Amino acid sequence: MTERNPAGRAFEAKRPATWPVPLRWIALLLVSAVIVFLLELMHLPAALLLGPMATAVLMATMGGGVRIGSRAFTSAQGIIGMMIASNMPLSLFSELKSDWPIFIVGVFSTVAAAAFLGWLMARTKLFPGTTAIWGSSPGAASAMTLMSAGYGADMRLVAFMQYVRVVCVVLAATIVARFMGVTIVEEQATVWFPPVDWLAFAATIAAALVASWVGMRLKVPGGPLLLPLAAGMVLKFSGVMPIVLPPWVLAISFAAIGWGIGMRFTREVVAHAARALPRVLLSVFSLIAICGCFAAGLVHFAGIDPLSAYLATSPGGADSVAIIAASTNVDVPFVMAMQVTRFIFVVITGPATARLLSRSSQIHK
Repeated sequence: MTERNPAGRAFEAKRPATWPVPLRWIALLLVSAVIVFLLELMHLPAALLLGPMATAVLMATMGGGVRIGSRAFTSAQGIIGMMIASNMPLSLFSELKSDWPIFIVGVFSTVAAAAFLGWLMARTKLFPGTTAIWGSSPGAASAMTLMSAGYGADMRLVAFMQYVRVVCVVLAATIVARFMGVTIVEEQATVWFPPVDWLAFAATIAAALVASWVGMRLKVPGGPLLLPLAAGMVLKFSGVMPIVLPPWVLAISFAAIGWGIGMRFTREVVAHAARALPRVLLSVFSLIAICGCFAAGLVHFAGIDPLSAYLATSPGGADSVAIIAASTNVDVPFVMAMQVTRFIFVVITGPATARLLSRSSQIHK
């Protein structure tokens, strides 16, 4: 890595930027594996993405970055989009049909609260462009992060905001469940290499890669994620073919996305994120408290049991909320239907919401 001194002469930066590339890759793989292992021991959410991302941030800011190819990053988005679709519950539409007024109120109230807090953050000019609004969106963190780059947001800071929120939300949900006297059963160990239907697996990968490539070629913002997600939903609900994605494939895909995002960090971005952390935490805790009030409303007016209502309105971390819900005595179909419906709503309305709120924050500043 070459920089220039005040006299204009080039010189080598005094960072370990001269690491041989193979050594950088070895360090990236080993440190990522160690951090993922530690996060899994702590039962923190999104360990498969956060571990590689943290490692990439560390190496990039130390001058030991590596190049993550755009094809690998795009392909990983396609696989993650297909994975999100595969987790959609088949009971989604029946749940919506039976309790649609509750879903409308529950989804809109959480999204509106998150949008308002994002708008307040945007007015502070703490984050550039639409970053604060995307970072506050209560959808799947990986999806919001990947979509945000196409709409004028800083993907690095969106990732920072999203995963701070995910960790806080899941910890809060765990504390609430234990406070209510519910003992959460530990998640079963992942079988990394299960028996695989190789034909269905090949078809799933092909569909994901083709859809992500089409999304990239069409230059649709968030297309490499959204088109595979849409294709996966069609496959899932039509029953045309099963979506087969073994855990080891998801681990590789999450690692590629984590590395791709993390390698974009600089020391200046990390310092900015650290300065913004207190305000981000204040916004997150405010959203958790507001959603807790919405949950109380569901309990009082709709007769939903307290823990089901809280988990259903919990602002994000759907995968981790699913684990908590499945391990407790709650209405799992209702909880997951609310979470998934909100995710779909945010994906569809997110770009327009970000533009509107960003414009409004500029006008009223």
